Amino acid sequence: MSSEKWASGDAYEHFMGRWSAEVASLFLDRLQPAAQSIWLDIGCGTGALTRVIASRVQSGLLVGVDSSFDFVRYAIQRNQGATFITASGAALPAADDRFDFVASGLALNFMPQPEQTLKEWVRVVKPGAIVAAYVWDYAGKMEFLRYFWDAAVALNSDAKPHHEGNRFPICQPDPLRQLWQGAGLQQVSLHPLDAVTRFESFESYWQPFTFGNFPAPQYALSLDDEHRKQLHDRLQSDIPTEKDGSIRLIARAWAVIGQKP
Repeated sequence: MSSEKWASGDAYEHFMGRWSAEVASLFLDRLQPAAQSIWLDIGCGTGALTRVIASRVQSGLLVGVDSSFDFVRYAIQRNQGATFITASGAALPAADDRFDFVASGLALNFMPQPEQTLKEWVRVVKPGAIVAAYVWDYAGKMEFLRYFWDAAVALNSDAKPHHEGNRFPICQPDPLRQLWQGAGLQQVSLHPLDAVTRFESFESYWQPFTFGNFPAPQYALSLDDEHRKQLHDRLQSDIPTEKDGSIRLIARAWAVIGQKP
């Protein structure tokens, strides 16, 4: 399989971004931020979480950071009231004790050396400030992707290393809690964030996997026509379908929240 691509903002919005906004709103409900707080959104991607913060919080400052120039450019075009920069989440161009909230949506598992990355996030927040993130529950109730990878592995064991439930064991409550506590954060709490993904038919579910961007679509398009058809048909038999042919799945993310001493 070719190397993963994380560039096209429009493709990401169609593939995953439509669920990201709903989960971002649920995440913000958990934080209950005060007005005029200073925010840093790390791994902001196309800006789903940044847009929700901007629309719901009268922030004193809102900065989005992502390592993808294309995602940052897309976010700038879609967001008002926020500043965006291209930078690594593990090497932030920010002073110590600067922010009231550091938040990260659906990005932590893609960052190498999460322990060192989290220490950098803790560095830039004020004492008593909040460090929080959420990640997809790939191995469990992020059903949109889990059904895909479960079917792929059932047909070909070589797909197992690509299954995001296997690739990202950090995306579960216990590892997240241990990571936050290991960084010295206090009052650590975990919360499931459940959105609903609805599709009019199986073909509307399958169609996003045919774009060739991002891990699952890239895997699907790496297959020859015969094996891609087998994956299509296996998924169609596995996915729970309503009587009218529609599909209703859960997209769960796990949120972890902690406070800097």
